[in-house]
Amino acid sequence: MISKFEEILSWQKSRDLTIAIYKAFKDSKDFGFKNQIERASVSIMNNIAEGYERKSNKEFSYFLYVAKGSCAEVRSMLYLAKDLNTISPSKFEEFYNLSLEISKLLSGLIKTLK
Repeated sequence: MISKFEEILSWQKSRDLTIAIYKAFKDSKDFGFKNQIERASVSIMNNIAEGYERKSNKEFSYFLYVAKGSCAEVRSMLYLAKDLNTISPSKFEEFYNLSLEISKLLSGLIKTLK
């Protein structure tokens, strides 16, 4: 039984992803891109936390779906970063795989709430 959102694996992994994104793009001069990918990654972890605190499975599911959407946004932006050579192919793979893992964890959590 989960007693606080910090125990949720998808939240833990999304926190790791957010920190990695912030570090990877900290020196980026493309402030619009940097801001958008940082906000999308933060949105994943914050929606998990907010949904959990709502104490309703229906609301929690809704926020988990929003978090999944933010995962997709991060992945989409990672393609752009790779295409523009803002990140290395290995960093792309690392971040892409982590965001995909988070999305799958969220899907599993949503199924358990139904």
